Amino acid sequence: MIAVITGDIINSRELPDEWIGTLKAALEGLFGKNINWEIFRGDSFQIELNAKDALINAIYIKACIKTLKGADVRIGIGLGKKTINAEKVTEANGEAFVNSGGAFDALKITKVNMAIKTPWPNFDEELNLFIKLALITMDSWSQISAEMVKYAIENQNTKQDKIAKISGRSQSSVSEALKRAHFTEIMELENRYRILIAKLIKK
Repeated sequence: MIAVITGDIINSRELPDEWIGTLKAALEGLFGKNINWEIFRGDSFQIELNAKDALINAIYIKACIKTLKGADVRIGIGLGKKTINAEKVTEANGEAFVNSGGAFDALKITKVNMAIKTPWPNFDEELNLFIKLALITMDSWSQISAEMVKYAIENQNTKQDKIAKISGRSQSSVSEALKRAHFTEIMELENRYRILIAKLIKK
């Protein structure tokens, strides 16, 4: 069981050229082992990674991109088996790849910027509702809030005073930005995802 993330940068042609460097840095900073990623068609990307790490990395990519003014990203997460191996992630295939593409293609129809598709429809229904609610906040992150979420994910289990030093901001500023971003609640969603996926994979 693997996860595949398929995504693209929204309205990339209207953004400063620095977005590509921000995207590459985000992909290079992903969490977990055996992560394979590729940027293609200019502003699209695909990632193969462990199923349990899919949501935290999707949130991380979104935070990184939203540190740029006016930037955002669409992300489709797919879980399933891999049947065809390839050196390039875009040339591999299997259930996870099909599900990721399906989730991504449905984003414009459903008018949301993140969704998941797995072999378990009941799980999809529940988690996609949670993601939709989380997007009310995530889609509205300011550049500062997104930057603090990025630092907080990169430095999990680290006290806010250290994040303040890393970011060059005061601890109160970091605390307020993370509060506005509803970071605690979003991490509760991420933890819930891990728990449910672990149970489903064991069945």
